Formats: sequence, structure tokens, C-alpha cells
Amino acid sequence: MRLALSVLAALSVLVLPGPTVAKVPPFPSSFHARDVKVNGTTIHVRVGGSGPAVVLLHGYGETGDMWAPLATALAPDHTVVVTDLRGMGLSSKPASGFTKMNQATDVADVLDALKIQRADVVAHDIGNMVAFAMAEKYPTRVTKLVVIDAPVPGIGPWEEILKNPLLWHFHFGGADMERLVQGRERIYLDRFWNDFSADPKHFTEASRQHYAALYALPGAMHSGFEQFHAFDQDAIDNRAWQAAHGKLTMPVLALGGEKSFGTQMADVMRAGAVNVTAGVIPSSGHWIMEENPSATVQAVTEFLKRP
Repeated sequence: MRLALSVLAALSVLVLPGPTVAKVPPFPSSFHARDVKVNGTTIHVRVGGSGPAVVLLHGYGETGDMWAPLATALAPDHTVVVTDLRGMGLSSKPASGFTKMNQATDVADVLDALKIQRADVVAHDIGNMVAFAMAEKYPTRVTKLVVIDAPVPGIGPWEEILKNPLLWHFHFGGADMERLVQGRERIYLDRFWNDFSADPKHFTEASRQHYAALYALPGAMHSGFEQFHAFDQDAIDNRAWQAAHGKLTMPVLALGGEKSFGTQMADVMRAGAVNVTAGVIPSSGHWIMEENPSATVQAVTEFLKRP
């Protein structure tokens, strides 16, 4: 099966600490940010809009800030909840807890704090893995699931994927590796932003400065490495859940970038869900909200509107 494996390597404007002055697309002024203490950590959350809830989960190399254009489109008829994953962005940087099943509890606890029982979940990259775990662990709380341009540990051709040498970063970490990237976060992240874009110019300089500053915060690169190091346990957890319960049953939209995962995103998800709709974001690599936000917003909003 053809897999665009190169993409897998990537796997509000608020006042930020540190020197960054770069601007990224803003959330609507009606959104508010808060820090929610849950599950042994603190999760940074932006909330806005009204109506049925939608949770937006980011991936590696970005933060919840990536979702501002989609949040803007959804807010008129949805309550939109945008988190920074454990250890990333403006969330706290705990030493542990990076399995995706545990992070699914982070998100569920945030929803509890907001008094939200059920939600659609939209995710990209590592966010896919947290969203998939949430759909497994809390199936009655996830009404629809959108996964974008990254695989899920233990599901479908996961072992094939791990053999590809392009995925060196899945096992990159430890004290020496952290020292190697300290002060050089922009160099490290540029490799992913450049190599997994259809056109690197579409990942703007403002976004690069913005995210590099966030990943330079104390503990942020360590947390990012720990997201990857948890993959082995994530695969065990997902296989065990599927063996016990079968595939997910809620509607799933599987989107791939045309120059990245493409229609293979749906092929992967069909190994883990029974009701999968395929979609492709044209003229985009992995970084769909940077490279083609309008097509991404259209695909997601149309899917969420379906009965």
C-alpha cells in the first residue's frame, strides 16, 4: 500500500512569554483563554462561540493557535474548545503522562470543567492520536471524529510505518538530544516545516517565529520528545482496546494533504473505524492549516453539518 511516509515526520493571538513578536491568525475577540487544572497538569484552553461543542486538537510543530481560522468559521453555531496538548504551547510541562489514553483524559476533564458532555473532535498529527484514544475511551462523548494527515499507533500499517528511516525523530530524545536542540529549536523545527510542506513558503515566517518561541519555553522540547516516546505504549493500548471492543462506530472524516498522506489517510482509518469518509486537501502537504486553510475549513465544516 502506498504511504506518503515523509509527512509522518511531523509527528490566540495571546500574549506570549519570551521575545516573540510574530503574529499568527487571531482567534475572534469573543474567545477567551483560561488555564484548567486537570489530571495532574494544567491545560491551556481557548473557548468561544455557542451551540454544539467541537474540540480542536493540534499536533507537533504547532499549538492550538493553528486552529484560529477554523475556530472562526465554527464559532457562529458551535461552542469551540481549543486546547494546547499536555506539555505543549502554553500548557504546563509535566514530567510524564504523555500516553494518548492519558491525554484523552486530559481533554475529557477539560470538557467536564466546561460542563460539556459531548463534542465533535477535530485533530491533526499527534492530535489524531489523542482524538482516537478519546473516541475509544469515551465513545459516548465523541459524536464525530475528524483526523488529518497522520497515522495512529497500532492501527493499520503502523509497523510498516515505523520501519521507514525518515521517522528518525520518533526515537529522538534524552538529555543529550535536548542539549543538542536547546537554543536551536528553530533549526530543528524548520526541518519539519520545510520537508513536509508542498511549498515551504506557505509555512510563513510569522508562524515559524511564533511556534519556535513556544517550543523554546522551558520543558517544551522535552515534552515534545515524550509525545513520541509514548508511541510504543499507545500502540499496545490501541490494539488492546480494538481487540476488546472492535472498531470505532462514530462517523469519521479522514483528511490527507494532496502532497502528503492523500487518500491513504482514509485507508489507515478504515483499519480502526467502520464509518469513514475520505477527503483530500488540494495543493497541501502536511501543514494543512498553513498551506490551504480555506479548503480545510470547508471540508471540516461541511462534514460537521451532516446529520
